[in-house]
Amino acid sequence: MLQQYKNILVPIDGSFESELAFKKAVEVAKRNDASVHLVHVIDTRAFQNVSSFDSTMVEQITEKAKETVKGYVKTAKEGGLENIDYSIEYGAPKAIIATEFPEKLNVDLIMIGATGLNAMERLLIGSVTEYVTRTAACDVLVVRTDLDNKAIQKPKE
Repeated sequence: MLQQYKNILVPIDGSFESELAFKKAVEVAKRNDASVHLVHVIDTRAFQNVSSFDSTMVEQITEKAKETVKGYVKTAKEGGLENIDYSIEYGAPKAIIATEFPEKLNVDLIMIGATGLNAMERLLIGSVTEYVTRTAACDVLVVRTDLDNKAIQKPKE
C-alpha cells in the first residue's frame, strides 16, 4: 500500500527555504489529492524586550505576513491546487508548528525549509526546523532541493 498524505502543513516565514518547501508541498499535495495548510507564526517573544512596544508594529508585521501568504495561496490555486488555506499565528513557532497545528488540523506531513541559520545562531536561539524534526508526531520532510531535486543556490541578498 502506498503512503498517501492528506493534510500537509507548511510553515512560511518569508525565507527562500520556506518558499522551496511551499513549492514542493503544492506538488506533493496535487499527487496525493491532499490539503495544504500554510502557517506563518509571529514570534511574540521578539517583542517582549521592546520597551516602547507599539501594537502598530505587530499590525504591520501581520499585514506583511498576510500579503506573503495570500500570494502563496494565489500561486497554488493558479497551479491547480484548490485545497489550500492559511493561518497567521502568534506565539512560539516551535510549539505551534511541531505540536499545536498538527493536532488541530490532523496533519500527517510537515514540509519545512532547511534552516537558514548559521551554526552560532542555531546554538544561541535554536532551529525551528531541528526542533520540529525531533518532536513532531507526524512525518517531517526537510526541503533542501528544488523541484528537480537539484541542490539549491540561494539567491544573493
